[in-house]
Amino acid sequence: MYYRTHNLGELREKNISEKVKLSGWVDNRRDLGGLIFVDLRDRYGKTQIVFNPEKVSSELMEMASSLKFEYVITVTGVVEERYSKNSNIPTGNIEVFADSLEIVNKSSVLPFEISDEVNLSENMRLTYRYLDIRRPRMLNNIVKRNKMLFSMREYLNNKDFLDVDTPILTKSTPEGARDFLVPSRTNEGKFFALPQSPQLFKQILMISGIEKYYQVAKCFRDEDLRADRQLEFTQLDIEMSFITEDEFMETMEELAKKVTRDVTGEEINYTFDRITYQYAMDKYGSDKPDTRFGMMIEDLSDLALKCEFKAFNETVKNGGYLRGIKAEGVSEKFSRKIIDDYTEFAKIYGAKGLAYIKIESGEIKSPIAKFFKEEELKEIIDKFDAKDGDILFFVADKPKVVYDTLGALRSKLGKDLNLYNENEFKFLWVVDFPLLEWSEEENRYKAQHHPFTAIKKEDVDLLETTPEKVRTVSYDMVLNGFEIGGGSLRIHQEEVQEKIFKLLGMSQEEAREKFGFFLEAFKYGAPPHGGMAYGVDRFLMVLLKETSIRDVIPFPKTNKGQCLMTEAPGYVDEKQLEELKILSTAKREENQ
Repeated sequence: MYYRTHNLGELREKNISEKVKLSGWVDNRRDLGGLIFVDLRDRYGKTQIVFNPEKVSSELMEMASSLKFEYVITVTGVVEERYSKNSNIPTGNIEVFADSLEIVNKSSVLPFEISDEVNLSENMRLTYRYLDIRRPRMLNNIVKRNKMLFSMREYLNNKDFLDVDTPILTKSTPEGARDFLVPSRTNEGKFFALPQSPQLFKQILMISGIEKYYQVAKCFRDEDLRADRQLEFTQLDIEMSFITEDEFMETMEELAKKVTRDVTGEEINYTFDRITYQYAMDKYGSDKPDTRFGMMIEDLSDLALKCEFKAFNETVKNGGYLRGIKAEGVSEKFSRKIIDDYTEFAKIYGAKGLAYIKIESGEIKSPIAKFFKEEELKEIIDKFDAKDGDILFFVADKPKVVYDTLGALRSKLGKDLNLYNENEFKFLWVVDFPLLEWSEEENRYKAQHHPFTAIKKEDVDLLETTPEKVRTVSYDMVLNGFEIGGGSLRIHQEEVQEKIFKLLGMSQEEAREKFGFFLEAFKYGAPPHGGMAYGVDRFLMVLLKETSIRDVIPFPKTNKGQCLMTEAPGYVDEKQLEELKILSTAKREENQ
């Protein structure tokens, strides 16, 4: 027995007069003048089925009239030329006159229509994800996800990379985010961790002589969620031995271009720009800048030291920055209320306020203008090359607050003012990240990427004197303001690795306890190597112009880290907890 001779997207005029068997879901049913028309749908498309009372029995017509949305049916019939053609679908020139019908399965009343036209809450979509995926948009995203993964594998296989899988149950190591821990029943009191990335294993594979490795890897990080982040995510993990920074980046650039072409049909025919981390922060306020538009940040800290406006002057004297951006030709549109809205937006990122200067009909209009001398105002205008109709925004605060606020404000203005082409794909590399970043929470330096990143040769001496100035041989690939991949060349000498651990405040004993197996492997001839990982979900989200990463993942979690469809996470049986020697205080309190 078979269910179909053709899928529902492939019949054409060349198939006219053929006897066919088709199966799928009832997408629509129309009763017109005795004839019953059914649009039958599967993953491949739709085909119109016709039930004609002059050609089939009354029993068959009665069965056809009972069909409802999303019934699963099988029909047989003959392909004929369609009288009223539909140019909107590939099968629109034909229809199938049914001579038999089997209702394979009925459907309950749907919680929502299987259509892209209905406006659904995300919670509803995630609760009934199996229905949501039937909608054209979501189905297309799943198909494109498959195309992306196939394209990646095809490219790397043709470049002689080996697909090597690494463990999911591994050791807890400090790599930035919290680990997901898995208790071991057979090793009481001990825990596995789910991998935040295969970082250590892929470096060990280089020491093993694999030379070219890749893996489509599941990764897990217990961190706060947002539109482009999930607790579990998929990354394309890549590592190469005996490779220079330029060679590796060129290879990854080729891969990104191929994937973009295969998924979207767009050709990327330019070499990706490279900008340093410091330049990105200074001019865009972000290490993942959207360069589809200008609106560069300007530094006014020197001017702040000369002016008498205390909010600017004292901030810079205390180590802060004064910086600003220019929105061109929009001054008249920016009412006080709109400016207040942007000020509230700036406060989200820690800014105390948002100063501004408008230029209208040759006049400067601003609440802060009275605090500046005429020549100082002219210096500000000249700095931005500002003209009539422009508005300047300023933030004076700690460096991080200034970067975060102006970076976010620049992105918001770019979107609100339609400053870029939404259909453009603008790739670039951000390179030379600092080795360290200061953690206010822990009051110490932490590795900005991870502690295995190679240091630029010209900065090695700074390790002993000014480690905060040390740069790494690192590179992030950015697309339209999103980091879609990142990596570095790696440290491959044991003594250098131990220096970095020490710099991060890790004793030799602690390093051995956490990374002993890794450091031991370094003793047996580690080659120079480097790699990176693409965030598959985020990359696809940007290519498909989706606004949430959840729309390109088959079964994602909500912002609270929940799966609404399966109701995970959930409580487990007391017996399971006893076997693992775990006491759940949360459950005990609930039962009191």
